Amino acid sequence: MPIPLTLDQELCELALIDAPRFFAVVQEWDTDTEDPDGGVVGWGLAHEDGSVHVISAEGRRQYRLSSTERAICWFGREPGVTARIVWFAPPAAPAFERAEAA
Repeated sequence: MPIPLTLDQELCELALIDAPRFFAVVQEWDTDTEDPDGGVVGWGLAHEDGSVHVISAEGRRQYRLSSTERAICWFGREPGVTARIVWFAPPAAPAFERAEAA
């Protein structure tokens, strides 16, 4: 007979199942030179329906886009600049962080 899950365990499993995927948007430039460069220009969440929410790295701009491909287009539109997505692995074991009582 299976052991029943506690409410905390059930909520953690639901959070893991429903969690959006986390990614970074990076730009690269001067890739055809001896001194290529690049950096992180945004942070995003990809939802199950394919839509994404991206916040610029400096935190001033937010974008709601239909896909990660649109994010690549948006951040890679300057001449000589390429954008790519760097995916982060989903967490394997979510856990609660309880607020401290004041």
